[in-house]
Amino acid sequence: MLKWVARHFPVLLLGWAVRYFPILRILKDRMSSGGLLLDIGSGYFGLAAFYRHPFVGCDLEFPQIPRKPMLPVRCSATKLPFADAAFLAVVASDVLEHVPPEFRPAVVQEALRVTREVALFGFPSGPSAYESDRNFRDDLKKHGIAPYVWLEEHMLYPFPDRTLFDGLTAEWSVECLGNENLRFHEWVNRREMSRIAKGLLGILLTVAPRPVEALLRLADRSPYYRLIVVVTRKAPVGGEPAC
Repeated sequence: MLKWVARHFPVLLLGWAVRYFPILRILKDRMSSGGLLLDIGSGYFGLAAFYRHPFVGCDLEFPQIPRKPMLPVRCSATKLPFADAAFLAVVASDVLEHVPPEFRPAVVQEALRVTREVALFGFPSGPSAYESDRNFRDDLKKHGIAPYVWLEEHMLYPFPDRTLFDGLTAEWSVECLGNENLRFHEWVNRREMSRIAKGLLGILLTVAPRPVEALLRLADRSPYYRLIVVVTRKAPVGGEPAC
């Protein structure tokens, strides 16, 4: 899979792989076969870099032509234009930290409303993660590089945490998993500042995809940069009640 990613999306490199591969592994284990996925805040590719089946990607806008097999929909995450339980699973990867805190509960509730089985929310979490991004922004400025838009947005609000999911009703179970070691995250950020390093990483992904995928699993260790929250219906819509 990583070889296909490197060939079609070479600019994504390790940063996107370390973010999405754990989510796809969880989806494979937690959801039944068949059915459509929704990727909230997908941008113009989202899951398309790693997921070869059709899925719906929604965002406020698509600055570039969306990549296949995404089915793009322009909308707000606080008011999704989909029916209840319209999707087998919903993913919101690195979205909530860009949303003002007062609107985050609405994003969570909308994601849960439209999923039949499970919703996954991945986001940087905690003071250490926030400080890491702030230091990265300052380093970019010192080198005369304009900070990335996503990085500037990270500085606008405190990062989300587990408490965002404390008020869910009894029909949901909640599990939290750490994702991406903080120091590894910082290392990846700095490597991707260099065109040479990006090119070398692209070659590595192409010639040795399986070892890279195995190494990325080692990056999921404390202290974590990102938290993945898995919210599962105890009795999926259309199915039998869970034991």
